[in-house]
Amino acid sequence: MIELARLREEPQKIIQALRKRGIETAPLVEQAIAYDEERRKLQKSIDEKRAHLNQLSKKIGEALRNQQGEFVEALRAESASTKELIQEKEKSIKEVETKLEEILIRLPNPPHESVPAGKSSNDNQVVYQSGRPLLSKEGRLPHWELAEMRGWIDFERGAKVAGSGFPFYVGMGAKLQRALIHFFLDEAQKAGYIEMEAPFLVNTETAFGTGQLPDKDAQMYYLPLDELYLIPTAEVPLTNYYRGEILEEAQLPIKICGYSPCFRREAGSYGKEVRGLNRLHQFDKVEIVQIVKPEVSYKTLEEMREYVQSLLEKLELSFRIVLLCGGDMGFAAAKTYDAEVWSPAQQRWLEVSSISNFETFQSNRMKLRYRKGKSTELLHTLNASALALPRTVAALLETHQLPDRRVRIPVALQPYLQVEYL
Repeated sequence: MIELARLREEPQKIIQALRKRGIETAPLVEQAIAYDEERRKLQKSIDEKRAHLNQLSKKIGEALRNQQGEFVEALRAESASTKELIQEKEKSIKEVETKLEEILIRLPNPPHESVPAGKSSNDNQVVYQSGRPLLSKEGRLPHWELAEMRGWIDFERGAKVAGSGFPFYVGMGAKLQRALIHFFLDEAQKAGYIEMEAPFLVNTETAFGTGQLPDKDAQMYYLPLDELYLIPTAEVPLTNYYRGEILEEAQLPIKICGYSPCFRREAGSYGKEVRGLNRLHQFDKVEIVQIVKPEVSYKTLEEMREYVQSLLEKLELSFRIVLLCGGDMGFAAAKTYDAEVWSPAQQRWLEVSSISNFETFQSNRMKLRYRKGKSTELLHTLNASALALPRTVAALLETHQLPDRRVRIPVALQPYLQVEYL
């Protein structure tokens, strides 16, 4: 959520930044500022009347001591009237605050100045590319055909048991999943991240804290009986771990990571874009999260990007890093890089990681601060997929596929599988 002080101090800058997302927010911003001014006036009036009430209380005491009975009754009547006015204004301020909150939660994060304007992925910018992608799919089976042929993934029985987008991983397919999870967690530990095992279900406050609610309500699985959501990513519980707390400067930076299954409804997804492992309703992912002081967050973002690149290099995949334009970024992000791997059999790029800086957008929702001298300040939050498994597996099966339909295992992954080929 945008900080109210920032909205008040630089409204035009925020309006201009949000235009990079292809949206016009001037009316909402102006209305929010008007509600804020009304709220502040009401609060000033309440404070003045409470001060007057204190004065009346003192005068009543003096009148009682001086046995001024008629004066006491007049003062008590004025006191009762003042209390009624305070109650009315408190009711009014709650109504105004509710209207203001409704606007603030609808406004996405203003993109950072380095984010290009644009409406879709066509306006994204490639900032780095490693290796030359294989531009011929001749002799290469798409991952879903190869995996079914070798008995590693069973899409049909998964659909029978749970529905489309919930595959079974079998034998070496399951072992490959486990190997990748262990590899990613071990690499994160080497990079200084503390591993956590987080809940896979979260409450409404938690989903709101990281911006999934209300923006992605339709994409989340909900358990109404318990009022809990299945997590779409471990980012949600991990980032909320410190929700509502004031951290000490010595604790920073916070570097945590965790594996989780991820659950996404992906409503409206269909066609070739969702074949095989391209888009699932349940998948595995390792997430890294950092909570840092504002002045170092963009340096941290670049470090996290380089870390994700190192994983892809160790998996010996062709990949590229894309800077997302304003219109293609998530609701809560101020700046996002996507890491995409090349799928030789499909001849297209597949996203395997988003690396984002949310600045104070999430921490403001979560009331997450750190002690800075005698005051407190909102922290910056960042996260990255490191990595999401489905499309990583798709790229591995297609990139390292041999003519005899075996798959060569990258050297870095071999100790986890104890084989050189699948």
